Parts: sequence; structure tokens; C-alpha cells
Amino acid sequence: MEESFLPFRGIKNDLRGRLKCYKQDWTGGLRAGFRILAPTTYIFFASAIPVISFGEQLERDTDGVLTAVQTLASTALCGIIHSIIGGQPLLILGVAEPTVIMYTFMFNFAKNRPDLGSELFLAWTGWVCVWTAILLFLLAILGACSIINRFTRLAGELFGLLIAMLFMQQAIKGLVDEFRIPERENPELLAFQPSWRFANGMFALVLSFGLLLTALRSRKARSWRYGSGSLRGFIADYGVPLMVLVWTAVSYIPAGTIPQGIPRRLFSPNPWSPGAYENWTVMKDMLKVPVLYIVGAFIPATMIAVLYYFDHSVASQLAQQKEFNLRKPPSFHYDLLLLGFLTIVCGLIGIPPANGVIPQSPMHTKSLATLKHQLLLNRLVATARKCMHKNASLGQMYESMQEAYQQMQTPLIYQETSARGLKELKESIIQMSSNMGNINAPVDETVFDVEKEIDDLLPVEVKEQRLSNLLQATMVGACVAAMPFIKKIPTSVLWGYFAFMAIESLPGNQFWERILLLFTAPSRRYKVLEEYHATFVETVPFKTIAVFTIFQTAYLFACFGITWIPIAGVLFPLMIMLLVPVRQYILPKFFKGAHLQDLDAAEYEESPAVPFNLVTEGELVRTTSFADDGEILDGMITRSRGEIRRMCSPKVISSTATPSKEFKSLQSPRFSDKVYSPRVNELRGEQSPGNVGRGPSKN
Repeated sequence: MEESFLPFRGIKNDLRGRLKCYKQDWTGGLRAGFRILAPTTYIFFASAIPVISFGEQLERDTDGVLTAVQTLASTALCGIIHSIIGGQPLLILGVAEPTVIMYTFMFNFAKNRPDLGSELFLAWTGWVCVWTAILLFLLAILGACSIINRFTRLAGELFGLLIAMLFMQQAIKGLVDEFRIPERENPELLAFQPSWRFANGMFALVLSFGLLLTALRSRKARSWRYGSGSLRGFIADYGVPLMVLVWTAVSYIPAGTIPQGIPRRLFSPNPWSPGAYENWTVMKDMLKVPVLYIVGAFIPATMIAVLYYFDHSVASQLAQQKEFNLRKPPSFHYDLLLLGFLTIVCGLIGIPPANGVIPQSPMHTKSLATLKHQLLLNRLVATARKCMHKNASLGQMYESMQEAYQQMQTPLIYQETSARGLKELKESIIQMSSNMGNINAPVDETVFDVEKEIDDLLPVEVKEQRLSNLLQATMVGACVAAMPFIKKIPTSVLWGYFAFMAIESLPGNQFWERILLLFTAPSRRYKVLEEYHATFVETVPFKTIAVFTIFQTAYLFACFGITWIPIAGVLFPLMIMLLVPVRQYILPKFFKGAHLQDLDAAEYEESPAVPFNLVTEGELVRTTSFADDGEILDGMITRSRGEIRRMCSPKVISSTATPSKEFKSLQSPRFSDKVYSPRVNELRGEQSPGNVGRGPSKN
């Protein structure tokens, strides 16, 4: 993104870039066929369930003025509009926890003012939304989103981990509350007697952990030993929403033998209930708000504008990380401008505004990367097998696969061509042909394992389109009409889903991996190098990694602690924004520039595995396989940790010479004839298990 603070330039550039690919945004989604339903359903549940939970929280905190009906309506309305006329369709909009906190604060303020009261609460929040929109317009017009360029991995990953902690906190808090008497409930009811409260809590634990464990397991269904490939694929794609239905059904098993109200279920009025439409006509009451409060609405509006600017921009940035290899241009400035209009619309009809949310936005991109991977894999495997049936050579098979790959790209003239394409598959074929001695020799699956090799070496690409966002937002809107059915879901299932979302957002977070590295026994750290690993593991001393990670962890807990402060908690994004000058001016005084560049790289770079049992054999052999990890979303690039990132270091050289020469050039310059990593002696601590019989290393 070009860094420019000239008025309207950023918006103009965003519109110019996105209009060129607008038609392809729709045709690309339609060409995916029914396969687009897998990421759509996945992100629909990730979007709808938290919004329903936040609606319940608002219903309690605002004495029923706002409910899940309003939060669902806002999420659906803003999502549909953004998917159609928004800039970046990968961005998911929804009512988030900070919005709930702000609306709770404003309600408590308004109800204690005799000239406002709960009657004019929504009318006053309408003025707050108007001021918020004006501030967002100014930020978008003046190019404030250009500052996002200065948010490095340090800030982005810390913010992502903070959101995961908040989701896990909500899950734990919800489970603890299952053992307590809910507010505004009659404590004399049988279901709230101590023994039945304990039974409700224990049943909630079963439902929550049952959903969590089965949902995580279903994501790995493609690696299961049992069942056909189509069945395992179906479970991997739709397993999470299926588990919500399954555990909701389980909650009805003891019905009739326990008091009504066990387990506790979602509560929200139906949209056709008496008084449910009162807030939709709040515009007519806005002129009844005293002038003093209209002007004073600027104060909370400033806080909300800063919050939305940060959340919306960072959610969009995390959905467009460089490791996703997106080919269409970003749209930060225009999307912020559109958010201003959406905020006004929501304020005028009395519903809380929606903004870009985390982790749903990057989860959406990951699910579309899975879809593109599946589409490419199926096409290339079919092409390769067709060539084998014709007794084609490796060279002919690669040319056919390259042609099929290009046909799947549907490139537009303004898009950058894929920098990697099938480069790594080509290098693998060159290496194989060198071993065979002739690239023109016929090949079969005993020589070339089609699914394994292609699955292993496909580049990361994303099915960039608008259809999945539109469909999931429409499905969220349908939840308003389906409220009688949604109220059958136990609240404990929601807490399990919150925990699932928190855990699902961790893979791919380099900060989280460094935390795990700190807790890895020194004698086992060498195993990090035996897998595909981040380059900083080799280039940065472990002591520096530890100090940098401890600083980041301390900062994370400081941000988390701020969220516990009643109203100041919504300002935690300011702490994240403070990391920009901290990273630019303070950290370079304590860390070497080269080390900072590797630890806080804008683009994630991975290095090949270093098998220690081959340290003296002069060749680099990949020892892990994509097929071993099952769920393609979790195993797309890194074999066992589930990140979407670069497969190999760009330092690996390839040329266009003869096959034999190309094969020689495939070795990384980091490795000489004696394959050696500069971190072997530091991380190994003891001999690799592969070197059986050599005894412990002696330093």
C-alpha cells in the first residue's frame, strides 16, 4: 500500500484498484460451485455464534433495550453491504466485544440522567454514531490508514494473541457462571438449587469440552485412517458446524428427567415480539436529545472512532498477510470510509455498529486458501494421472500440469503474475529426473506419488471472491428469523466454540511459536530444526529470541490487564498503536538490526528441515510430508504446526540449465557439502535420535 497523506488519494487508489477486479470477484466465486459452501459455513458459525453471545451480554447490560436480534441484524446488514460494495471482500464485519463494552458504558451513563434516561438512550447513541462517522470520514480522507504500513509482525501477532486470550477468557468466565445463579432470575426455582446448579455446571463442562475436542478433531479428518476420501473431506469442511448440532442434540438427552432450565440455553426475544421494532424508528427521537448531550456525544465518539480505525484496519491487514500471496490490491482507505457510512446507518436505526473483526477475518482467508488448494490439487492430480495413462514422461507431465495451473489462475492484466507458481514442484521433478537419469523416461505412480508430491509442493493461494462473504452475512441475517431454533442451543456450547476459535487462531502466530520454544527443554530444541522452521531459529541467538519474546509477553499481559479496567479497557488498541514508535525507536537500541529484521520480519520466511542423521552426507532431504498432517488448512505449508506461510526460504536457488545442473543448484547456500546449520550445536544439546549408536555429543 502506497503511504500517502494527501486528501482523497488513498480512497482514489483503492477504488481504482478494486473496480478493475470487481467483476472477477463475483465470477471467481461462482466458478467454485458448491465448494464455496465449505468456507461459507465455516465462517458463518465463527461470525454468528460470538455475535449471539454478545447480544445476550448486551441484553443483560442494557435491561433488554438491545438484544441478540439487534447484534445479528447489524452484523448481517453491514456484512451484506460490505460484501457488495466494500473494497476488501476477505474482511469479515461483526459486532465485537469492544462495541458491547462501549454501549454498556453509554447505557449506564444515560439511564442515570433524568433528561436522557433509557428512553432516549438509543437516540443519544445515534448522535454518537454520527460523530463517530464524521471522524472516520476524516481519517479515511486524510490517509490515516497509511500508518498501517508501520505495523509490523510484532504488533499484529501480539494483537492476534490478545484477541485469542479474550475469547478464551470469555469461555472460562461463561463456564464458571454456569455454576452460579444468573442475574434477574428467581433463585427459588428448582433449577437454581445448589445440587441442580452443580449438575448444570458439570453438564456444561461436558458439552463445552465435547464441542471443543470434537471440533478440533474434525478439522483433522482428512488424515483419518477410516472412511472414504469424500466422507473425510466432508467432515473436515463441515465438521465444526456439525459438532454444534450434535452437541445441541446431546443436550436434550436427559430432557424430562431434570428440571426445566438445565442446561441453560440462549435467551433472546423473537423479532416479531411486541416492542421488538421500537428501536428501528429511533431516528424520530434524535431531535429530542438535549443539545448539551448532542455535543457531549463527541467524547465517546472519539473513543469509538479510534477503536474502529484500529480494529478495522488491523483485521483487514491480518486477512491480507503476505504469506497468503494475495494477487488483488488492498483497500484500507475506502473500507474505512464505507465503515463511516455503515456506522451512521446503524446509529439511525438503533442497532450497534459492526466493524472488521478478529480472528474471523484471517480465518476467512485461511478457509479460502484451503478451497483454492483443494481446487488446484484436484485439477493437477487429474492432469498428472491422465498423462501417466498416456505413458508421458516427467517433463511432459510437468508441462501439462503447468498448463492446467495457468488455466486455473484466470489472471487479469493488472494483476501481478504468481511469483512462485509451480516452481517448487518443478524443482522436485528436476531432482527426480536426475535420479532417474532421463527426464524423458515414462513415469508412473511408483516413481511419482501424485497426490503426495503435488499436495506437498502447491503454493499458497487464496480464492479471492465476494460470494462467501455475501452468503455468510445473509445466513447471519437469516438467524434473526430463525431465533426460535437458535434459542435451543445451550450456552455451554457457545463457550466451547469460543475456546475453539481461540485455539484455532494460534497456528501461524510466530509469537506463539517463540513462547513454545522458550518452554522447550534445551535437550529437545534440536527437533525444531528437524522440521520446517522459521529462519530466525538459525540466524538469531537463542538468548536474543528469549529476551525479545519475554518483552513481547510482558507487553501482552499489560494490554490484557488494561482490558480489565471497566471503561479504560476499550482503549487497549492505543497500547498496540504505541508499539509503532517502540519498534521504530526503542527496540533498535537493545537488539541488533539484523536480529530484529528476522524476528519481526514483514514476510514470514521458512527454512528447510535439517535432518541431523544426514549432517555429513552432503544432501538435503525433506523428511516430512504434507499427507501426514491431514487437514489441509492446518498442513498447507508447515508440516505439523498449521501456519499459512512460505514453504521454503527464498535463498534456495534454482536455475534453468539442464536437469542435472538444475538438481545441483537446488541445495541451499546455507549448506555446504557437509550439511550444517549454524544453530545445530546450540540447539541440539544431545545427539539426534537419528544418530543411534554414536553416543552423546561431546563439546
